[in-house]
Amino acid sequence: MNRRDLILGGATLAAASPILAPTARAAWQPTRPVELVAHNGPGSGPDVFARAIVTTIEQEKLSPVRFQVSNRVGGGGATAMNYVVDKRGDPGVLSVWTSLWISLPLVQAEARSTVADMTPVARLVIEPAMVVVRADSPFTTMKDLIEAARQKPGTIRQSGGSVTARDNIVRQLLMAATGTRWAFISFPAGSERIAALLGGHVELMIAEPTEAGEQIRAGKLRALAQVGEKRLAAFPDVPTLREAGMPIADVPQARGFVAPPGIPAEALAFYEDLFARLVVSPTWRKYVIDNQFEEAHLNASQTGAFFSEYQGRLRTILQEGGVKVVR
Repeated sequence: MNRRDLILGGATLAAASPILAPTARAAWQPTRPVELVAHNGPGSGPDVFARAIVTTIEQEKLSPVRFQVSNRVGGGGATAMNYVVDKRGDPGVLSVWTSLWISLPLVQAEARSTVADMTPVARLVIEPAMVVVRADSPFTTMKDLIEAARQKPGTIRQSGGSVTARDNIVRQLLMAATGTRWAFISFPAGSERIAALLGGHVELMIAEPTEAGEQIRAGKLRALAQVGEKRLAAFPDVPTLREAGMPIADVPQARGFVAPPGIPAEALAFYEDLFARLVVSPTWRKYVIDNQFEEAHLNASQTGAFFSEYQGRLRTILQEGGVKVVR
């Protein structure tokens, strides 16, 4: 089974699994607002994703109480992860997880929380990304960028999030494959990363369509390549990294939700059912299409299996990219 089959295979299982019966929904419901944690600041991918969930829940009337986004930034995602684990047994807290939550403990020996310590709830989407530069950049192709990095090692700068997030993992893989080197400058919020690029403080960024799409359409940024195995419908003229001559492993960015450890089974059943209804709602389907996501819904048990499978694959990807793995 190849990497892509392993990552996406669970979606087929999810499609075939039954949605929980209405009686399961009635067994438990939240009675106070649910805290929805995002591990990066306003405007970042996790923040935008969390707020889209809140909007969908409200518009589709999926919950008896409100969901409120809480940005808990720090430690490259560790602050949010520790917060969730420390909320043991609290059914009033959910958190967005991304692939960062799987990669972070692999490279940080001091990380005290992992997704294995939490309650898996759902995987919802796999999110694409693009390598972008300013519209007036001298780099019009990936080959231009790589050649410049080869001629002047360390002078090109890339804005990004955590050093364990996908944008830096892709950077590590590209540098390892091409024998080049450039700098990575971490910013806590997506808006700061975009501002650094637009302001000329960095030369490139690996950004999600939700972060960079508007600036590309406005003619302020240029996309050099798409991080994924196929071109996005919204940007059909932008090649994939492989098409651009960069044969590196695909690094999917999955997104979903976890809860603190030890929450009641009835609460987990409520949230499983909520997300099963959310992913078939018109509001959510429009959001997925507008943002060029891949639908990849998994229930709680399937999400737990995905965590285990993807951790093994991601460990290999990191090692191939020259990143030291501690677990």
